Amino acid sequence: MKLDGVKLALAQGLFAAAAEEMGVTLMRTARSPNIKERLDHSCAIFDRLGKLVAQAAHIPVHLGSMPQAVVAVLERTALEDGDIVMLNDPYAGGTHLPDITLVSPVFLDPRRRAPDFLVASRAHHADVGGAAPGSMPLAHEVYEEGFRIPPVHLRRRGRLCADTLALLLANVRTAEERRADLMAQIGAQLTGERRLKELGRAQGRSALESAVEGLIAYGERCVAAAIATLPRGRFAFADVLDDDGLGNGPLTIRVALTIRRSSVDLDFTGTDPMAPGPVNAVEAVTRAAAAYAVRCVLGGDFPVNHGSLSRIRVRVPAGTLVSARLPAAVAAGNVETSQRIVDTVLGAFARALPGVIPAASSGTMNNLLIGGHDPGRGRPFAYYETLGGGHGAAAGGDGEHAMQAHMTNTRNTPIESLEHAYPLRVTETRIRRGSGGAGRRRGGDGIERTVELLAPARVTVISDRRARGPWGAAGGRDGQPGENGVALPGKGERSMPGKFVADLPAGAQVRVASPGGGGYGPPPRGRVSRRSARRSGARRRGA
Repeated sequence: MKLDGVKLALAQGLFAAAAEEMGVTLMRTARSPNIKERLDHSCAIFDRLGKLVAQAAHIPVHLGSMPQAVVAVLERTALEDGDIVMLNDPYAGGTHLPDITLVSPVFLDPRRRAPDFLVASRAHHADVGGAAPGSMPLAHEVYEEGFRIPPVHLRRRGRLCADTLALLLANVRTAEERRADLMAQIGAQLTGERRLKELGRAQGRSALESAVEGLIAYGERCVAAAIATLPRGRFAFADVLDDDGLGNGPLTIRVALTIRRSSVDLDFTGTDPMAPGPVNAVEAVTRAAAAYAVRCVLGGDFPVNHGSLSRIRVRVPAGTLVSARLPAAVAAGNVETSQRIVDTVLGAFARALPGVIPAASSGTMNNLLIGGHDPGRGRPFAYYETLGGGHGAAAGGDGEHAMQAHMTNTRNTPIESLEHAYPLRVTETRIRRGSGGAGRRRGGDGIERTVELLAPARVTVISDRRARGPWGAAGGRDGQPGENGVALPGKGERSMPGKFVADLPAGAQVRVASPGGGGYGPPPRGRVSRRSARRSGARRRGA
């Protein structure tokens, strides 16, 4: 059955609404501020083969990699009505260990042996064990990063698998919070299942199957038509990560962009080998980042599904920063390397489309993790947050200040919520004025946040763009690099590297200052600050 434009739009809205409602259920019922307040979660709908049908407007790095998790579940488990499968293994469809994914089948007819749809949710859990609270240590191997879960049943035929849950909770620091957040995820799964069954009863299974086929075909046509408007050719670009947190770097990511008549090829051959530290990205993360960057360039109001992604072809050599192999550590690959992959792909598009692509944004999630024992509540705690930065300027305007960029789409944790949940005090949060790169259009400024510990804790910071700022475009200046610092009680602040772990006493303060975005176009005469001029001169002398 061929669907016209109205029926396609209606079908897309219905499927997307089911995914959005899953997200609302998860947000409203979760306990941790990271999920409830920051909205560090994502939900999506898949067909019976694991092809993406619709997604909520959640986290790009989650959503672009989730299809691999669904395929892993289909390949490794048998699914019955009432089942829910859990996983977080980066080498079996996951991203990094804190991201726990739930996948469950939807049977529109209980007499059928194979599901008609699958629903999935992915949430970042603030701790899943490992060498440091928050499960993002400066690890050498994935085994140090936390409890690794292959696809296993969390629920069978409607009954919770208590032994599976007990095994997980015995290996994390904040078991009560993890249990509550997992129950919230189960609620999201049931919401998605219920909505799809209602659609099946209202429209019939065959009508829904036709709608899925029509949407996927439409998504592919839309992307093919958008690509056809781009200039054809091959365009290369390279960008770097500062280091891997263990003293190795800079680390280079290279991409060759080939724009064809109706498809885009991205070849990461030439990227540096896997690093000893945790900045390695698994293939699913790289594909998510690459697809996100291409979608940004194409623009347009078309559905994001299996069809629209099929025109983006990615080659990732195994054993490199962008396609890690077991047992490489990968916690920062999901949050930092994904950002640099986006910068690299957009840099290649800037050569294909001069004047169209903005300067680089902050290029780091500025991950801050603090954990220890909360004396007031008599239990462990684990706080996790990512901080925004400056957006890159574009030909049409200055960059935005103090915003999350690219692969993260989270909110900040409200100070009231943070201070209520943890033995922490936020002593300063402000826009980092002047950190955006100068140019005809100025880059957005970053954020500066200082947190005081009210109890001894282990602090982890995973950040990048500390050695060199985000690149400017069309003659614009680079954004100012970020800074990290620690001040002990009664002592002045000391500068810290971009990636570090430290055991700190009560009263210590941790400061994270995120990078500003790159500027666009040559600055008007007399508007470049002396600091910017010195940085620019230092780059030229060192070139």
